[in-house]
Amino acid sequence: MRQRDPDIQDSAKAELLTPLTHHPPDIAVSRRLGGGGHLWGGRCVPFDPIDYAPRPWLNLPGWPFDSTEMDDYLADACVELACGAPVFLHGHDVPLSKGSPFTLDRLERWSNQPLTAKLHRAEIAADPDLALVLGVMLTGVIRREDGGVMALRVLSEDQQYEIDADHVVLAMGGVATTQFLLNLQDVEPRLFGGSEGPLGRHYMGHVNGQIADIEMGPEAFHALAPFIQDGTSYLRHRIVPTDDTQAEHRLANIAFWPVVPPIHDPAHRSGILSAIFLTLSFGWLGRQVIAEPIRQKHVGQPPYRRVAHLGNVLRDLWSVLSFAPRFLWQRFGAKLRIPGFFLINPAHRYGLEFHAEHLPDPDSRITLSDECDASGARRARIDFRFSEMDAANILRAHDALDEWLRAEGLGQLIYRVPKAGRAKEIIAVAKHGNHQIGTIPLGCDRETAVVDPWGSVFDIPGLHVASTAILPTSSQATPTLMGVQMALRLADRLTNGGTQHG
Repeated sequence: MRQRDPDIQDSAKAELLTPLTHHPPDIAVSRRLGGGGHLWGGRCVPFDPIDYAPRPWLNLPGWPFDSTEMDDYLADACVELACGAPVFLHGHDVPLSKGSPFTLDRLERWSNQPLTAKLHRAEIAADPDLALVLGVMLTGVIRREDGGVMALRVLSEDQQYEIDADHVVLAMGGVATTQFLLNLQDVEPRLFGGSEGPLGRHYMGHVNGQIADIEMGPEAFHALAPFIQDGTSYLRHRIVPTDDTQAEHRLANIAFWPVVPPIHDPAHRSGILSAIFLTLSFGWLGRQVIAEPIRQKHVGQPPYRRVAHLGNVLRDLWSVLSFAPRFLWQRFGAKLRIPGFFLINPAHRYGLEFHAEHLPDPDSRITLSDECDASGARRARIDFRFSEMDAANILRAHDALDEWLRAEGLGQLIYRVPKAGRAKEIIAVAKHGNHQIGTIPLGCDRETAVVDPWGSVFDIPGLHVASTAILPTSSQATPTLMGVQMALRLADRLTNGGTQHG
């Protein structure tokens, strides 16, 4: 919807069994035109070649194709997301020893317009072959005798309609698409491998947060910390273990980068950070700036120490007044949109953000609750889990990074909690639900997958899925860019007739 309709948005509500690890679905999902684009911060990162490969140390068999299959769609995906040039490697001036176990040349890029409905508004309006219908809820699929798609059943203003269709692409978001397919399975229990099949299982997001600070030594290394731009978008360097390091230390894929100190703690004594905190701490105002799950992550849990933050602002008022106009212009007025804020400090000490692969677990899953929404569909029931193995991977990665930083003379990590409590702290800070991955997995057969390697549903010819839910592993990368690559690849197959793998 162009504006959020409360009745439509209500269908995003779900029974949440794990509120400590998963955001409420109604704030992690936006049911309107542009969908998740209204919640997306704009980060674009491609999956790594190792994500597709078998990784026996994690008991992961690999994907049915390798990274070269997706390379042809990277440039177009960057155009669709307005994140600049399709370049995700960039040199640096930091001298590293030969065979360094970590690399500094990997990049994340940022969309110049993450509101995708606004980004593509003119194109949508000008396309004579596109009929855009708002305020309609999909309730079912009518099938031919051979099982293929014949029509859609939709609900609009309490009236049921049928729309003829030979091919249907579900692009409803990870949870919503899984919920829809589960409701089809509820009517036909043998679909998608039955109740013990792959549908709804292996629900993944990412394990991310902070358990340590990083002290950055040499100026060349420190210079990699801020956001930079290359004339096409803003970008940032990431600290990533090499493939050999991941195998040697039995790591899941992970990336690190320095960030400002936790803004909710006024002990940072920064007027700028306190001004940002005060803005975000008022929910009605903060939600105009960033998505609600990200806002909650930044402000922490009440009660808020607003008086202390106000004191920081008053003591550092000139810095605040000089920073605010520049940042607001770069954020909302400039052609290249700055994605966030990073403040250099003389101590070269920063928070260390980790963004790690969430390992697939069949018990982390989506099923159906007994409650129905306005369309009569059963709502989703979410049981979203992080494991001890997830935490152990991240601890090993931190230890390997600290050892490397010290050996290279680049700096060191300073942990925020004692060693005995770090695994518990990782799970405590890793609340997710923004990235919805794995519950409709792709593969080469219906025993282990719901869709084929392009996203076409095995059990219902003519039904296809364009969603990050089809990705069998989650990578260290946020999934939006990869989701667009997969959608472009599916569109290429439907319009040009690709050849099925496997």
